[in-house]
Amino acid sequence: MPPIPLVDVKAQYAPLLDEIRQRIDAVLDAGVFILGPNVKAFEEEAAHYLGVPETIGVGNGTDAIVLVLEALGVGRGDEVICPSFTFYATAEAIARTGATPVFADIDPATLNLDPEDVAARVTPRTRAIMPVHLFGRPTPLAELAELGPPLIEDAAQAFGSPGIARAGVASTFSFYPTKNLFALGDAGLVAATDGDLGERIRLLRFHGSRDKKTFFYVGTNSRLDELQAAVLRVFLTRMDAWTQLRREAAERYAELGLGELVEIPQDEPGHVYHLFVCRSPERDPIRAALTEAEIGNAQYYLPPLHLQPAFSYLRYKEGDFPETERVAAENFSIPLWAGIDAATQDRVVSAVREAVTAKVGS
Repeated sequence: MPPIPLVDVKAQYAPLLDEIRQRIDAVLDAGVFILGPNVKAFEEEAAHYLGVPETIGVGNGTDAIVLVLEALGVGRGDEVICPSFTFYATAEAIARTGATPVFADIDPATLNLDPEDVAARVTPRTRAIMPVHLFGRPTPLAELAELGPPLIEDAAQAFGSPGIARAGVASTFSFYPTKNLFALGDAGLVAATDGDLGERIRLLRFHGSRDKKTFFYVGTNSRLDELQAAVLRVFLTRMDAWTQLRREAAERYAELGLGELVEIPQDEPGHVYHLFVCRSPERDPIRAALTEAEIGNAQYYLPPLHLQPAFSYLRYKEGDFPETERVAAENFSIPLWAGIDAATQDRVVSAVREAVTAKVGS
C-alpha cells in the first residue's frame, strides 16, 4: 500500500491548477510584482471573510506578530503573556522586539491558554496577552479580555474559524503551505480592528514609508508577494468547503472508533482542525507503529517553549507548567487534510488499534 502523508497539500490544489496558472499568468502579463492589485484585492476579500475592518498582507506569520507588537510600541521592559505549548515563532516574535515572553499553562481539555494561570501572571509590565488558537481550536477569549491587557490573537492555525479576529486589537495568520488557507510559499496576514494600528503596520511592513521617499518609522521589508496573493485569492473561495471537509474527516475518525483507543480532540462548532492531534501515555509505541506502516505522524511541541535553550535566560524549570509538559509528552498527530478519504482514515485507525492491542497484550 502507498504511504500516507501527514498532510497532502497537493491533493487540495491539484484540481485548481488551471485556475492557479491563469492567475499567475495574469500577474506575469501585468508585470507588477510588489503590492499590486492582487495584494490589494486579497486584503479586501480576506477582511470581508473575517468580518474585520482591514487586513494587511505581510511576508509570513512570524513577521505578522512582530509587526503588531512593534506597531503597539511593545519593547524592552515590557511583558507579553503567551502559552508555552505552541510553535516557537509565537514567543520568538515577542523576544525579537526586546520584550519578555511570559509563559502560562494550558487547559488540558482545549490545549489553549488557561485563563486562571494567565491571570496569576499579569503584572504592571504586561503589555499584551497572546492566545494561540492551537491546532484550529479557537481559544475562549472573553475571560482573557476581562484581565485588562489587549489581546493579540495568534491565529496562524485557525483561518476559517468563525468568531476569531474580532476580540483582540489584531490577529495574525500564517499561510505556510500546510495551513488551512495556504500559499505556495511563505505568506502572512494581519487582521486589524483599529484603523490607526493598521496604518502603522502598513508603514512598518514597507520600511516605515508609504512612498520610499519619506520614512516615518524604522520598519522592515515584509510584504505579501503579488504571486502568492493571486494564488490565495483562488484558495480563499474554497475555504468554507475545505473547512467542512476537515470537520467531516474529524467526525469520521470518531465514528471509526479512534476515541476508544486514544484521546481525540474535543469538537466544537468553531474547530477547523488544522491538525488532528490525539493523546496517549503510549504515544511513542503508537508513533513507531504508524511509522512502520508508512503513515505520517508527528508530535508537538517537545520540549515546550519554557524548556527550550533559547529561553534558558528566563529561568523556567521542568515542572513549572505541568499540563503543558504532560501534553507535550503524550500528543501525536495523524493524517488529516481537506478531502482525505474514508479508506485512508480506516487504515490509520487500524494501525493505531493494532499498536494499542499489541501494547495491552504484551
